[in-house]
Order: sequence, then C-alpha cells, then structure tokens
Amino acid sequence: METQQTNTIPKHIAIIPDGNRRWAKKRKLQPWIGHRVGVKAFEKILEKSRELKIPYITFWGGSWDNLTKRSKTELSFLFKIYTEQFKRIVKDKRIHQDKVKISVLGRWKEVLPKITKVAVKKAIEATKNYNNYFLTFLLAYNGTDEMLDCVQKIAEITQDKKIKITKNLIKENLWTKDLPPVDLVIRTGCNQDPHLSAGFMMWDTTYSQFYFSETFFPVFGPKEFEKIIEDFSERERRLGR
Repeated sequence: METQQTNTIPKHIAIIPDGNRRWAKKRKLQPWIGHRVGVKAFEKILEKSRELKIPYITFWGGSWDNLTKRSKTELSFLFKIYTEQFKRIVKDKRIHQDKVKISVLGRWKEVLPKITKVAVKKAIEATKNYNNYFLTFLLAYNGTDEMLDCVQKIAEITQDKKIKITKNLIKENLWTKDLPPVDLVIRTGCNQDPHLSAGFMMWDTTYSQFYFSETFFPVFGPKEFEKIIEDFSERERRLGR
C-alpha cells in the first residue's frame, strides 16, 4: 500500500470542541460558563489558523441534539452567545481585512430564535463575496441528517430520469457541497474516549486524519493547535492506496 507524507499544513480542518461543560463542572461553575470561555479559545485558534495560512476551518458549534435536548436555561445562554458572536463577526475588522467567508450549515433555521437567525444571516451576507479564508459553522448539524437530505434530493432529481448516481452527484447535493475534503479532524476533551458523533461529516472525512486531544476546549490553545498541525505534517497518508 502506497503512502504519502504530507510535509505541509492541512487545507481543511474540522474542529469538534468537546469539554466545555466538563471544564465548567470541574470548577463548580454553570455549564454555560464553559461555553463562554470556549468562545475565547476559539477566537485564538482562528487567529492562529490564519497565521498558518489554513484556508478552510469548519467548527461544529452544536449538534441537533445539543440544541434541542439541553435545559432551556443552557440553550438560552448558548443562543445568546451565538447572537453575540455573529454580530461581532460583522464588525470584526480582521474578518474583512482577511476576507473570511462565513457559512453556516445544519438545521439551524429550525431551532434558533429569530434574533439569532438575523445575526447569522447578516454575517453570511456581509462576507458572501470573500474568498481568502472560509469559516464554516455547523449548527443543529448531524451528519446523518445531511446524508438523508442528500438522498432525498437525489431521489427527486432521478425520479423518472435516467441519471447515473456518482460520487460527484452525491457531493453536489450535500450541505457541504462547497467545501473540500477534510484533511484533519481535531476533537478536544477526549480522555480515553476517542470517538466521532452523529455521523460527523461522514462523506467529507473519508480519508481524513484524526487527532484526539485530552484538553478540554476552554483551555485548548494556539500552541497545542500548532503542535497538532506539526504532527499532521509529519504523518504519512495512505489515501486508500
């Protein structure tokens, strides 16, 4: 089997920020405090990613279950954080200087309050013409939902038509149709429990490398992020060959 040593930074990184609630619990704080501190950690990671010239970052901000099954108090605080952050994006000079395009994928329109949806849409609109960097948020996102939606779209397209189902046709009908394959998935907060959840980006992570960090996301910093990128650059990727 052939191998390929990367010797380069990844083009597309997907981040699963686990550990906000556990970090808060260890400190006898309310879970939403962990989310608040996690946002600060994420901002630092984003800054480092642009410093390293990584063009695509995808951030799983919440699964469908995360945003529908937690307590009303926690969700209210989480939605407030989303609203604040997307409003901040619109005003962030660095976003506009670096020409960062914002995308939001998932069933977020079904669960977010109106004020949050307005903030999200404004951030998308304000950055729609940028093409230097691509920051994608997954909100109310499950990979299983994405694949089911894809299958339903293809079923409608091919009904009573002789259309061959190909890999390209599947990709064109995914929520992530505009994103390249994920080179590296980073999941934080994995203490002897490395795993994925809810079919996370199942099509786009077919040949991804994975890194499971024990660090809770609120204290996951730029130095560890950069070390993970260095680790990736030294790996050999088989890519199915």
